[in-house]
Amino acid sequence: MVKKDLRNVIAEIEKLTTNIETNYPELYRSLDENPMTIPAENHPHVDKEAMLAYLESLKQLLKHHLETHKKNN
Repeated sequence: MVKKDLRNVIAEIEKLTTNIETNYPELYRSLDENPMTIPAENHPHVDKEAMLAYLESLKQLLKHHLETHKKNN
């Protein structure tokens, strides 16, 4: 596995969210409701591990959406 720095992780998140926004608008609308986007603290500490967890949650959300959509067609 290639080590990613924070800039690369953020770039990957931006690329993935743009893909979701463009190709899966119905899923993009639900991102505002994703618990990973709602900080539990007033001033959350956002580090690489938190961003990697968020990236993974986006990937899983898209994967689940695609699997569900595929089964329904």
